[in-house]
Amino acid sequence: MFDKMKELMEMKKQADRIKRELDNAVVEVNEVKGVRIVINGSQNFQSLEIDDALVNAGDKKKLENDILRSVNAAIQKSQSAAAQRMKAVLPGFPGM
Repeated sequence: MFDKMKELMEMKKQADRIKRELDNAVVEVNEVKGVRIVINGSQNFQSLEIDDALVNAGDKKKLENDILRSVNAAIQKSQSAAAQRMKAVLPGFPGM
């Protein structure tokens, strides 16, 4: 029983370390020309940059769709990076 508790505590330490690493990991996405999104590994958005040419185009719906596509790509890339880090540290963990 003590061994299991020790093992769980070690896994918690590893998970906490991974969380800190993910908070510091930066993912940059340029999925759509003129839209740049920076998100960290914990999926908190750091910045969103939109090229002036897109803003001046006057096509609000297209811009909204481009931003939505970029945001989804950023989240997907961030989730993939987080999963890879977790898999490397916790190879036998369920769901990994």
